[in-house]
This record gives sequence, C-alpha cells and structure tokens, in this order.
Amino acid sequence: MVDIGPKAVSVRSAIAQAIIKFPDEVIKDLDKSNELNTKKGPVFHTAIIAGTMATKKAAELIPFCHQLNLDNSKIRIFWESDNTVLITCEVKTTGKTGVEMEALTGASVAALTVYDMCKALTHHIIIKEVKLLEKRGGKSDINQTDAK
Repeated sequence: MVDIGPKAVSVRSAIAQAIIKFPDEVIKDLDKSNELNTKKGPVFHTAIIAGTMATKKAAELIPFCHQLNLDNSKIRIFWESDNTVLITCEVKTTGKTGVEMEALTGASVAALTVYDMCKALTHHIIIKEVKLLEKRGGKSDINQTDAK
C-alpha cells in the first residue's frame, strides 16, 4: 500500500459510470418503465443496493486499495436510450485518499447485477464500459464527464 499518513484530510468525491447495452430483439419485450422487472425481481432497485454495498467493500476486493469510511454513496440507473442503460455511482468521503476505486467498484457491481438478473432473457447483454467521470479533492481534480 502507499503510505497516506502524511497526507492532509480533505473532502474527496468521485463519480464513475457503467453503460449496458441490451440486444434489440430482447428490448422490444421489456417493460422499460423506471424499473425493469424480471423473474428475479426489480432489477434496478437490486442493482442499486448491490452497487452501494460494493462501494463499502472495495478494499476487500482490490489488494492495495485503502479501506475508507464513506460519507455517502449514491447509485443512479436509468434508460439512456431504447436499448442502453446508464449507471452512475457517486461516492464521497472525508479522508486522506480518494474514492475513485469505490465509485468504479460500485458502478461495476451494479452493472454485473443488472446482467445477472437479466441473463435469463439473453446472454448478449454488453457491459460496454466502466469509467471514471469525475474526481475531486486531494492533489488534483479530474472532470471527464464530456469525454467519450
């Protein structure tokens, strides 16, 4: 691990996103209201819970990731287009190191949960990308929200 002892405590935040693409032939049969329901239950609500839980477990999954106490973790899931779901994960803490890994882990696990809950419909679901959109606090700020 990197020694963060000398670093100053500051407010830190990060936003990550994951994009999921469903095949057109499956999408036509789905009720695309604010929630997607399958035999396993409410997909988006379950993915929000899973992603939030994952943000708190990043240090257990990533070997050299520092364990952090999070001030907030928020997952948002919505239909971006007819066959594309956008997941964002925003995480905040007051500490000596950033929360990028927590945000990326939350978005990733939420996307994997959507896949798991919908795989009975098709295995042709694509988790297109997981990326960091924004990081605030610490040595530098990053804003890639417009980067494609």
